[in-house]
Amino acid sequence: MKSAADLKATFPWDAIMAAGLGLLRLPSSAFWNMTLRELNAAFATPVRNDVLPRSEVERLMRQFPDETGGMNAGR
Repeated sequence: MKSAADLKATFPWDAIMAAGLGLLRLPSSAFWNMTLRELNAAFATPVRNDVLPRSEVERLMRQFPDETGGMNAGR
């Protein structure tokens, strides 16, 4: 059986903490209360990317053009 020191040396705590607290933005209390199975499931869930593709932004700009003569006219 491995000692706690052996587990600390072999388990990638820095990477797991960076992913859980940084990438997933889990609160510290939620991160430390998760089981490894729950944490693994959280990592398997795709992280949402809320940035619209350029083509979609351009389509929306064509569909909803800025009005002229409004508050931002001449800027």
